[in-house]
Amino acid sequence: MDISCVYYSPVGALIIVEKEEKIVRINFSNKKNTAPKTPLLKEAVLQLKAYFSGDLQKFDLPLNPEGTPFRKAVWHQLLQIPYGETRSYKDIANALHKPNACRAIGGANHHNPIPIIIPCHRVIGADGSLTGYGGGMDKKQYLLLLEQQNFN
Repeated sequence: MDISCVYYSPVGALIIVEKEEKIVRINFSNKKNTAPKTPLLKEAVLQLKAYFSGDLQKFDLPLNPEGTPFRKAVWHQLLQIPYGETRSYKDIANALHKPNACRAIGGANHHNPIPIIIPCHRVIGADGSLTGYGGGMDKKQYLLLLEQQNFN
């Protein structure tokens, strides 16, 4: 059974969803705050607050993103991108030993069910340009700037 709460972050309301004591989704929303009802959801909110305040650079939460084996492999690679750094779609494709899979990497990135914690915002174009973000480009810019400011 899914259990959720809504945390109002600097990038808007986030619905955090837990299933079987693992975080399975975070959705951008326009709903109002709802208090976390489980220890895991409370910890997720605490870690997100610490991230947005610049005090947390690596999340430590049990995750279970639902997706195909390929998408899960991409999301695993996203978790390897250090705080304050970016990678291109080509970098991710090369790390997966699939150099021609840039478009598929983009698709997996787009379908990341746990944004922010699985940092798909850290993936940019090969030329350094910002590319799409499911939550909106303003949110991607905010997250990258937040990390750059707190990384140095």
